[in-house]
Amino acid sequence: MERRSFLKNAGVGLAAGTVAMPAIAQSAPTIKWRLASSFPKSLDTIYGGAEVMANRVAEATGGKFQIQVFAGGEIVPGPAVFDAVKDNTVEMAHTASYYFFGKDPTYAFDCAIPFGMNNRQLDAWMRYGNGTKLMGELYGKSNIVPIPCGNTGTQMGGWFRKEIKTVADIKGLKIRIGGFAGEVLTKLGAVPQQIPGGDIYPSLEKGTIDAAEWVGPYDDQKLGFNKVAKYYYYPGWWEGGPQLSVYVNSAKYAELPKEYKAILHMACADAHVDMMAKYDAKNPIALKQLVGSGTQLRQFPKAIMDASYKAAMEVYAETSAKNPGFKKVYDDYSKFMADEVLWFRIAEGAYSNYLATVK
Repeated sequence: MERRSFLKNAGVGLAAGTVAMPAIAQSAPTIKWRLASSFPKSLDTIYGGAEVMANRVAEATGGKFQIQVFAGGEIVPGPAVFDAVKDNTVEMAHTASYYFFGKDPTYAFDCAIPFGMNNRQLDAWMRYGNGTKLMGELYGKSNIVPIPCGNTGTQMGGWFRKEIKTVADIKGLKIRIGGFAGEVLTKLGAVPQQIPGGDIYPSLEKGTIDAAEWVGPYDDQKLGFNKVAKYYYYPGWWEGGPQLSVYVNSAKYAELPKEYKAILHMACADAHVDMMAKYDAKNPIALKQLVGSGTQLRQFPKAIMDASYKAAMEVYAETSAKNPGFKKVYDDYSKFMADEVLWFRIAEGAYSNYLATVK
């Protein structure tokens, strides 16, 4: 199977086909690092992304550069991986940057924001826009080098115990969600809940929460959400193309031989593409199985989408007014996205929409 890999200094160039790995000198050092994931081992897609990357690094260095992957909670809790890398408790982490919204909402641009770019558009901003530069400046303040390493594609809107037909139905809704999406839904009257992935099922089952979002059909089926919530909504407007990232302690990164740095970036690039491909292959099958077992698939009504979009724009304006760093990135991101949406509307959108209507 041929994979697409890319490398350009910060790991954001694009080249198709097999990548020629740098030659490893006999004198190259043996390095063993630990990587703390924010995800459980049961999710072979998201957690597996770090394993794909680590395996590529080991293969390309003849085992001289080894990265041992630990699931969330094995070394540090999933939400604590940022500080673990910053403080050099571990050399690396694999996570979703919007988990650290509380530190600075600007980190969300490295993953996803409500009504933001999709996977390909975000890749374009990171590789050929100012994404890598801006994120590098942000993370550099915390001794972290970020490298894109995975994407789930547009996610689902989540599992609901009751139908959501109008904006009024959102009022009082206790939903597992966080970050910007939580702030947006708060404006619509919802009550966001910060709940780790492993606690979502029992919370839904007991009625502690009314709804929850995670990723999409393949992962959601594994976690069994269809057994405790009947209605499955789409699209997840808060995650149009959420990127996962590898975090590397900047001091440890600086110590790497240049060949190892190159290999690390190429391995992350390969894992980045591999994760998206895996989701695209697995999600259709899982969705058919979920619907076949009784799940009620529902699209968010346009009125709810419109109200959510309006609320999101208000949140961005408010955040920009009080956070200059956020405004700097948001302005650049928004300008780039406007051109991307126009282009996708002309070619990609028209083509995909036509195929969706053919019987």
